[in-house]
Amino acid sequence: MPERTDSESRKLLKRLRDTLAAPGDGQARLDSITHHIADSMGTQVCSIYLFRDPETLELCATEGLRRQAVHQTRLRLGEGLVGRVARTGRAINTANAPAEPGFRYMPETGEEVFPSFLGVPIQRVGEKLGVLVVQSRDARQYSEDEIYGLEVVAMVLAEMAELGAFLGSDAQKSAHRLPVAFRGVTGQEGAAEGQVWLHEPRVVITNPVADDPEKERARLVEAVAMLRQTVDQMVNAADLAGGDGEGVLEAYRMFTRSRSWLRRMEEDIDLGLSAEAAVEKEQSHARAKLESTADPYLRDRLHDLDDLSNRLLRILTGQGQDTGIVMPANPILVARNIGPAELLEYGRGLRGVVLEEGSVGSHAAIVARSLAIPLVIHAARITDEALNGDPILVDGDTGVVHLRPEDTVAAAFRDKIAMHAEAQKRYAGLRDLPATATCGTTVSLLMNAGLMADLPSLEGSGAEGVGLFRTELQFLIRTRVPRRSELAALYRRVMDNARGKPVIFRTLDIGSDKVLPYMKRIDEPNPAMGWRAIRVGLEKRGVLQMQLQALIRAAEGRDLHVMFPFIADCDEYHESRAMLLAQLEREAALGHAPPTSVRIGAMLETPSLAFAPDAFFRECDFISIGGNDLKQFFFAADRENERVRKRYDTLSVPFLNLVEMIVRRCAALGVPLSFCGEDAGRPVEAAVMAALGLTTLSMRPASIGPVKALLRRTDLRALRALIDDKRESGATNLRPAVTRFLAEG
Repeated sequence: MPERTDSESRKLLKRLRDTLAAPGDGQARLDSITHHIADSMGTQVCSIYLFRDPETLELCATEGLRRQAVHQTRLRLGEGLVGRVARTGRAINTANAPAEPGFRYMPETGEEVFPSFLGVPIQRVGEKLGVLVVQSRDARQYSEDEIYGLEVVAMVLAEMAELGAFLGSDAQKSAHRLPVAFRGVTGQEGAAEGQVWLHEPRVVITNPVADDPEKERARLVEAVAMLRQTVDQMVNAADLAGGDGEGVLEAYRMFTRSRSWLRRMEEDIDLGLSAEAAVEKEQSHARAKLESTADPYLRDRLHDLDDLSNRLLRILTGQGQDTGIVMPANPILVARNIGPAELLEYGRGLRGVVLEEGSVGSHAAIVARSLAIPLVIHAARITDEALNGDPILVDGDTGVVHLRPEDTVAAAFRDKIAMHAEAQKRYAGLRDLPATATCGTTVSLLMNAGLMADLPSLEGSGAEGVGLFRTELQFLIRTRVPRRSELAALYRRVMDNARGKPVIFRTLDIGSDKVLPYMKRIDEPNPAMGWRAIRVGLEKRGVLQMQLQALIRAAEGRDLHVMFPFIADCDEYHESRAMLLAQLEREAALGHAPPTSVRIGAMLETPSLAFAPDAFFRECDFISIGGNDLKQFFFAADRENERVRKRYDTLSVPFLNLVEMIVRRCAALGVPLSFCGEDAGRPVEAAVMAALGLTTLSMRPASIGPVKALLRRTDLRALRALIDDKRESGATNLRPAVTRFLAEG
């Protein structure tokens, strides 16, 4: 087969462009495309396989194979050579296809007389659309130039698919108009109805093929120059003054000056792509590598390249974030992912958030809880389907999102929201009443916080104080380490807004899924059990000391409560406590007014601490059970892993036995104990904890009303008797019995 010249490649791409513009249905376009590709490349076969669902490929058009196989031949993802190309995102080039591992013979196609095989993925910015295949009778491997040329053609096919070229006229009209449901994962409970607001509106390329390579090269060079200028300004404005963060941004800036990056895009332009299509082809290549590499450093660098490609595309197309569309009155933010600072910029105006990525403990999830808005994560491919202004329903309770819902679905959803609003009115009437059970036991309900925006909820929710103030959020939303004076001013405002109610400040809890933007990410096989929380603080002592100094200065003349996170060994607490006491002495020597009193506590988040010596418990002024981490370590079930986390129930007898043991130890030694975490805010779980003797619970503000309502109508002594009876009878999980008891009470 003759080598194709650049001009021949451009001729083929122009034919494909003409095919896109010509009238006709999707099948006619596909048939025409396979004919043009086979003719241009001098092959006997050209076939297009497209995904019909995420796991199934279908032969949708062919030149050279038997026509009756079209829409009949199907392959599972990973099955046969075509399935392997789709699964790996990498080309397969062989002179003897039947001898290749995994080859699947499909007799209905008649392909057995074509031993040579070249398959390349049809993909667009991480989205796998199908596979493009050419085959020949002569047993030969295709050249590097031929592979590269076919990849360029596949790129154009991906853009044509994005524009709906293969849907047919009727289906094309209905694209982005039909109802779609996405099943994700709950990041924050709640329900919301609104309209889509895309965090980064998708760039649509309408001109994948260009006639004038020189003009496209010039456009690309000009756009890259603008990109470099923008990134330079961003790096200079960051003012990181050395450290890991500066190195990360400098590496980011270096990418913009990568000669090989620019050269690859120029080569694509020479073959006939527009500047935009060349950038997106390179971006798709980076995304494919991003998905396949396990090296965290390489993943970060490829992510940088992906982000730069997005910026470059917006410069070339003019489709910036400011698209001229006005944000709707009831916006639901939809994004692949989002940082805490960006989410905070939107503020409480958002009705809800839907992300394709993220985690239940991510920065975005923490901010969403602070803003009291529902969040669904892992809603796969929603950014591909959603358009600005689309009606959308977010059910944070079940993790389901309805895009462009049918009327019956919307009506049922509105009923749910109305019932929730009515319940909130009832809870508001309980705001000033104590959480006293019918047996006379009173439970203290505190709230979790992390932002100044949380503090108005302290009064409105009826919380008796802040059981956990997450100090890491102020570090996560900045591009540099906050100054001591900034932190002291913030902590002072928090105490002012608490109006005399206690605020327990948890020192910096970073690591695992909370990585500071200016701190180098550590490569760890299991970050949740690695270098995080107090382990970071005791190693980077300067940051922890600075934070403690800020807390002491903010509390002048007031009570100060400090809690150290993730204590797994008594020595960690001794060292942390000694550091705080040393800073108190230092601040007094400098003439700063001391707090009226200082109470120092620890978060019990690891099973090891539950078995610490009595001396440790006596040394603590208070202890708070961190239920989220304690449960995942107790069950050895990562709470970010949907496959395992839901298998382990808080109301399982072994876990409740551990909690009860901690309650008894603290009671015997006179140590105040609280329970903090998601389970504290779930009414059924909260009632069980209270029945076991936990009389202080800390939760998100919106949970205080429902928990208080249930506690006020529950006899905790009778519930405790039920718990003991079921344990004695050998029950392994108390949820069915407890749920029945509370429903009948």
